[in-house]
Amino acid sequence: MALTTGTTEHSVPADDGEVTLLIARQVEPGYEEAFETWARGILETAATFPDHLGYGLFRPAAEGAPWFLVHRFRDQAAFEAWQASPERERWFANCEGHHHTETARRELHGMETWFAKPGTTRPAPPRWKMAISSGLAIFPISLAGNALLGPFLMDWHVVLRTAAFAVVFSTLMTYVAMPAVSRLLRPWLTRG
Repeated sequence: MALTTGTTEHSVPADDGEVTLLIARQVEPGYEEAFETWARGILETAATFPDHLGYGLFRPAAEGAPWFLVHRFRDQAAFEAWQASPERERWFANCEGHHHTETARRELHGMETWFAKPGTTRPAPPRWKMAISSGLAIFPISLAGNALLGPFLMDWHVVLRTAAFAVVFSTLMTYVAMPAVSRLLRPWLTRG
């Protein structure tokens, strides 16, 4: 058995929101195929657990670079259920035929996923920086939404009007504003 556990672990206190687990593993040359079979097996097993939202396996970007495994869970309880499961333990007990080492592990909670730089396990920025960045993204969406949609939704019941704003705002925040703001502010967010 050639599996060793992680050497770098970062964690941020959990909230009740979604948890994304990013794991980097270094695979010894010549063992890539066996590792990929093992990794797909453990990811597919995790996907059968309640509140598992999805997974990914990313091959190295360059020779000698690590492989990345990603799990997404609805909340901290679902994440912990998988971590403590006998199914997960069995996968780690059955590592014969491939050699790999966990080099980094990162748990992303809630909004942290917007600020994680793809392909790295760098810790999320401080929460105060995330709050400022989120505010910078929310302000133009709120202003434009109220100016453009507000007049058309004035006669709607307050619950329906709020629901319409919530759908538009959350969609724009997730797919447009936060990716743009986090890219634009990345030097500041990752400084020091």
